[in-house]
Amino acid sequence: MGDGSTGTGGADPGYFGPDSVTWQMHADPIMWIAGVRALYLQALHPRAVRGVMQNSDIREDTWGRLLRTARFVGTLTYGTKADAERAGARVRRIHGLLEADDPVTGERFRVDDAALLMWVHCAEVDSYLHVARRSGFVLSDAQADRYVDEQREAARLIGLDPALVPASTARLAAYFADVRPELTAGADARDVAAFLGSPPVHPLLVPARALVWRRVARLAYDALPPYAHELYGRPAPAPHEVTRRLTAAGRLLRGIPDTVRWQLPPKHILRAVARLGPGTRPAPYKLRRRAAILEEAGEGAAAE
Repeated sequence: MGDGSTGTGGADPGYFGPDSVTWQMHADPIMWIAGVRALYLQALHPRAVRGVMQNSDIREDTWGRLLRTARFVGTLTYGTKADAERAGARVRRIHGLLEADDPVTGERFRVDDAALLMWVHCAEVDSYLHVARRSGFVLSDAQADRYVDEQREAARLIGLDPALVPASTARLAAYFADVRPELTAGADARDVAAFLGSPPVHPLLVPARALVWRRVARLAYDALPPYAHELYGRPAPAPHEVTRRLTAAGRLLRGIPDTVRWQLPPKHILRAVARLGPGTRPAPYKLRRRAAILEEAGEGAAAE
């Protein structure tokens, strides 16, 4: 897992630090599309999605949920260890108070059940890694394994035993093969897909939703694995076409200057760089060879 080994003048680099794959990859703007893909994927677990539907106002507050998730991931990635521990404790405390009803059996279950936390964690890690690589963020297979291993720290912070969490892409794939029979696109999943495609917005923002958001949501959906398309019952797009669109989106988003993107609240990256020094600035295509994790040209997008 990441150890924050880069020299930072004694400041706390957090649980990952500038030398980690996590530090570099989570700064990439394609993570927004990856996060939406994670929501589509997570909704396919009947208990996981029922826990969300019965304990949140996601239908009315889709944007709030996305922003809270992004804020949590940003805090774990770029905050101090104390910041990360506080954020994790808050999530564990909230989850520990929540229950929901199984959509098939009616059985009451806890939202912080380890199997459900594992599903949420693995769906996020898979989505972040898959979308990033497929969009042109170059990672070798070893670096991808390192990312999955690093994310066990995030799993610990939400209440999982990191020793039981996949530590490589192979183990992550094995986990999905094991859990696949439990997945289905029930009524809750279809509801999630519907409002992710057209979330509520202020009337003045309806044109922007049609022009921008629906394209983002469609691309996130199209980047799902084939079995997810099969479960949702919508035609699976040609893999090469999805890869082309993801690559184009990555190129477009990465064309926005970091100094502009990082000014958006809550400014996790800017605060981390201010704390640790300018040499810790995430710059995946400009890093010095000593610190570079993305220098192996030609290795990249994961297969569909």
